[in-house]
Amino acid sequence: MNPRFEDIPRPSLWKRFLLGGLLVVFATASATAVAAFREVDRVVDAIKPGPDLKLDPDQIAKVPPGKPQTILLLGSDKRPDNATDGGAGTGARSDTIILVRLDPEKEATAMMSLPRDLKVRIPGHGTDKLNAAYEQGGAKLTLDTVKQLTRLPINHVINVDFKGFKRAVDAIGCLYLDIDRRYYNDSPGFAYIDVNRGYQKLCGEEALEYARFRHEDTDLVRGARQQDLLREAKQQIGVGNLIKDRERLIRIFGKYTSSDRQLKSREGILGLLKLAVYSVGQPIREVHFEGRVSDGSELTNTPSYVEASDATVQKLVQQFLGVEETEGPRGEAQPRKRRDRGDGGLERAPGPGMEQAVQAIQRGAGGRLPVYFPRVRLKGSVFVDSPRVYRIQDLDGKWRKSYRMVIKRGPPGEYYGIQGTTWRDPPILASASESRTVGKRKFELHYDGDRLRIVAWRTRKAVYWVSNTLLQSLSERQMMAIARSTRLP
Repeated sequence: MNPRFEDIPRPSLWKRFLLGGLLVVFATASATAVAAFREVDRVVDAIKPGPDLKLDPDQIAKVPPGKPQTILLLGSDKRPDNATDGGAGTGARSDTIILVRLDPEKEATAMMSLPRDLKVRIPGHGTDKLNAAYEQGGAKLTLDTVKQLTRLPINHVINVDFKGFKRAVDAIGCLYLDIDRRYYNDSPGFAYIDVNRGYQKLCGEEALEYARFRHEDTDLVRGARQQDLLREAKQQIGVGNLIKDRERLIRIFGKYTSSDRQLKSREGILGLLKLAVYSVGQPIREVHFEGRVSDGSELTNTPSYVEASDATVQKLVQQFLGVEETEGPRGEAQPRKRRDRGDGGLERAPGPGMEQAVQAIQRGAGGRLPVYFPRVRLKGSVFVDSPRVYRIQDLDGKWRKSYRMVIKRGPPGEYYGIQGTTWRDPPILASASESRTVGKRKFELHYDGDRLRIVAWRTRKAVYWVSNTLLQSLSERQMMAIARSTRLP
């Protein structure tokens, strides 16, 4: 692992890598039926040597071509015996568990991440965390557990290991991502990581460590971080880029994935590709898993779980089948005594904001990058460390001056921030949901479902934005109030 992650980090690139890799192979060869079959055969030939998941035939539900399909995507985290970080020599566990719904009658693709720490009953093994099913019985037992939990028929299962994820990210040219805070660990109990805060570029190893990070985070926050990664991947990677790298993606797909036997046939691949081609231009509708993080106890050897009632799970399943995006925040880092109704929860704090601006200027910001700072903040929130002043390398290879202010909202930690950069057209701001003029300033609003994810504005010299927390717990009114309060020192 690279010990220095300088200027590289939101559901987990699995879905885009798996379906996208197959999709472009098919799309680029669709001019004639003969060419299409040749490309499909190449994919089948690449997949066949991969390990068989050893699923029973009756575990996989078969459907006619063109009909809706539900796919279970697994990212396994088996660590080598000589690994120097946490998990060395341990059995494999499903680090990422995602359900994807491809339905030609819907206007979007549904996706739902299942928390790895979800408290479930594993057939034949009793109660445990969901990801323990993979360690105890591989994909076969994981599939049985997910089917029992959701009562959904599953049409395909695809598993990817660490190396496949890293190589896929590198093959598509890495990703620009908005990092909410610094991610750091140098102890052997967890995987090593040092990813700094701010908008930046991440490649394979760094992206993997960012996606997998769980030290100090709840499983719900971790899932939200993976969903962010997926959303940005879908926005940044077009079919053209995938076409360019299809040869490499085919090799990666074949070498680092395993699947059910049906996907090792021309019939199975064609059935899935037909849906994948249809869904390439569709948005992803994310079903946020609603659960409660229970407190564990070292004294009683009681683990911390994500808990959800059967009624809650079935409600989420119906949203998944109906491709209905979940309203409201992705969850809560901890229970709150009183919910914010979106009409308050702010306090004036121009002093701390001004201090951040002065520190940013002392560190090299200012001049071509004027520093905007917020004069209001959420009640009880505090700035985290000094602002980071750094440079981002844009898509043309030019280095752009940037800064990031990070604000923490209570334990165990939800972080929102202020970003500024002289890179005027970063990918994260490529597709605003709407524009809104307030006073003399024009704001660009970026939504994720009904939640306001980013509020951005532009000047002659630079572009700026306010980022919501990973759980998107700030209301639209709060986000707009913070953005409107920003001023130059």
